[in-house]
Amino acid sequence: MSDTATEQDEVLDFDVEGMTCGSCAARVQRVLGKQEGVAHAEVNFATGRARVALGAPVEVDALEAAVDRIGYGLKPVSTAPAPDGEGPEDRGRQAWLRRVLISWPLAVVVVALSMLGGETVMTDPRARWAMFALTTPVQFGVGWPFLREAARRARRRTANMDTLIALGTLAAYGFSTFQLLTGGHELYFESAAVIIAFLVLGRYFEARAKGNAGQAIRALLELGAKDARVLRGGVEESAGAEDLRGEGRASTPEGGDVRGEERGGDLVEVMVPVGEVVVGDLLRVRPGEKIPTDGEVVDGASAVDESLLTGESLPVEKAPGDRVTGATVNTSGVLTVRATAVGGETALASIVRLVEDAQASKGDVQRLADRVSAVFVPLVIALAAATFGAWSLIAGSPTRGLVAAVTVLIIACPCALGLATPTAIMVGTGRGAALGVLIKSVEVLERTRTITTVVFDKTGTLTEGRMRLTDVVAGDAEELLRLAGAVEADSEHPIGQAVARAARDRGIALPAATAFSALAGHGVRADADGRTVWVGRRKLMAEAGLVLPEELDDRAGRLEAEGNTAVFAGWEGEVRGVLAVADTLKDGARAIVERLHAMDLDVAMITGDNARTADAIAAAVGIDRVLSEVLPSEKAGEVAALQARGEVVAMVGDGVNDAPALVQADLGIAIGTGADVAIESSDLTLLRGDVEGVATAIELSRRTYRTIRQNLGWAFAYNVAALPLAAMGLLNPMIAGAAMAFSSVSVVANSLRLRRFGR
Repeated sequence: MSDTATEQDEVLDFDVEGMTCGSCAARVQRVLGKQEGVAHAEVNFATGRARVALGAPVEVDALEAAVDRIGYGLKPVSTAPAPDGEGPEDRGRQAWLRRVLISWPLAVVVVALSMLGGETVMTDPRARWAMFALTTPVQFGVGWPFLREAARRARRRTANMDTLIALGTLAAYGFSTFQLLTGGHELYFESAAVIIAFLVLGRYFEARAKGNAGQAIRALLELGAKDARVLRGGVEESAGAEDLRGEGRASTPEGGDVRGEERGGDLVEVMVPVGEVVVGDLLRVRPGEKIPTDGEVVDGASAVDESLLTGESLPVEKAPGDRVTGATVNTSGVLTVRATAVGGETALASIVRLVEDAQASKGDVQRLADRVSAVFVPLVIALAAATFGAWSLIAGSPTRGLVAAVTVLIIACPCALGLATPTAIMVGTGRGAALGVLIKSVEVLERTRTITTVVFDKTGTLTEGRMRLTDVVAGDAEELLRLAGAVEADSEHPIGQAVARAARDRGIALPAATAFSALAGHGVRADADGRTVWVGRRKLMAEAGLVLPEELDDRAGRLEAEGNTAVFAGWEGEVRGVLAVADTLKDGARAIVERLHAMDLDVAMITGDNARTADAIAAAVGIDRVLSEVLPSEKAGEVAALQARGEVVAMVGDGVNDAPALVQADLGIAIGTGADVAIESSDLTLLRGDVEGVATAIELSRRTYRTIRQNLGWAFAYNVAALPLAAMGLLNPMIAGAAMAFSSVSVVANSLRLRRFGR
């Protein structure tokens, strides 16, 4: 269950029971949305879930009662695994398979008796009664789920797809039984039997395909560890406890023994379900085991396989003080980890939640389909009645009217409309998660197809974000580095860190700096060795009243033309030297720009670097447009300026200062290795920090949206074409049953093609 949708609205997730088509989902959604205190409700037929946003406190019992009154069930989502390891989806699929195995042999025999016997079967009592005997268990045994749901809807004066199926098959069965008892020869037992056989086969394939569509979520959930070795103080009365004295005690980063807090005794390992781990617990992780939950290493050293989140195949070395993520794999040494996040707060849980949120969302196209589904069943019943009346009164053929009416009832399929968007979203977002792309909602897919320009923040996105000192231009290079390094020693900016690191690497002792002041986007100032030292851009030097010698200015220009960033340092009224730093382009940066160009997208870069440096980097990568010397606070404004010129902008960033621009952009894409606030502000998140993921994310979003449109196009076209043909008596009821089953399966099968994306 989610906690909040916004700061005001609490969100509740439910499993909905009894839905069999899109009209069911539309009805449940409408009822939930009308309840007092409910701000918004979304019901997803494909996932069988309802998401309710509350604007005021609401009793869950009241929501359950409201849904129960219209014949459906509502239960809070349970995260506990099925006791037998088999979920409700698996049991439902097996139930439909059993009905398929029963119905088809019986239906085939009925069809054989009907067609192979010719006129003889219509007069042979044994064949006639055999058809009745074989069809009856199909109608009332195999078809019981349809009849039961239709009866439930009728008691509450509503209708759904099961109502159409029940009316159609009972009409064919009832009319044939009447003919059998009265000596008539118009028997349609084979229609009832074959229709139900096709429908249960379709439901089986649909259940199987929907299960495959939701496989991504289950795969993500299965990535986590099931158990954890918790270190407890004293000798625990547990069969899973192992005395650690033989292995040596765990130690803290300071080198002291980690003692049990409960009894002060030696620590013992206790194997517990991962759900019982709490923040602060010490966990022992042995080689080859999954790290149970997010935490911090307090003892030991090892390499951890983090490919789950980063896509990097090489394990990452971990030592005391390093962070580790749940579900990643410890490959070598023994680690002692202090849990810092558990349950729904872990990185893995956040990923699952984002994917579930996307799968629960609906776009404009699906909302249109829902509105159609909500009125579809009553309209079909009315059309069937009108068809029977027209054939009976105008054409004078009640029998043909009955057959045509049955065909109308069976051929109608709001199921395909209900499945069109959710199944594509389920498969597309699931495939995205497997590729390290998190799509937050279907609205994101709708916006992605209109993108015209992709704007990259330079540092940490196109580049590695780790600056290095390349040149020092000064009369006394060591003195320049000593004072500039002292000023930048406590800086968090990548450029400042590069300067300070270079000074230390050269063995230069840095004096203490006081009165430190950071001037966002311009540089820093501090007092060192009794002098006020300024380090930063040309503009800062000018504002500080420092004279810039022409020779230094020329050298800085040449360095910038080569793609370096020139940093000036000065004191006592004069700029004393230039420090050149450079960032390394990420592997594949140029290739990603070429891929985006191939998708007919313009590519721009936004950076605080001066124009010459920015132009040099842009030329190396092949970028079309450069927005240089942009302060962090101005990034959102630059994006807005592009939008004002008619561009539909996707912004790619990874830092805290990128968050406003990500929100301003039509599509925000965050590099997942960046700041949390950037990820929260984005529409798409690239978990692996790989710039190649930008094109992958856009291509997948476009492909998913195209699949949605294909599904809806097929579902609407099917009904528009099939219903008139059925009403005119041009379709056989058995063909109608097969077509109805095929329509739903085809929509899901088309969505499943997204599982092959990127392979």
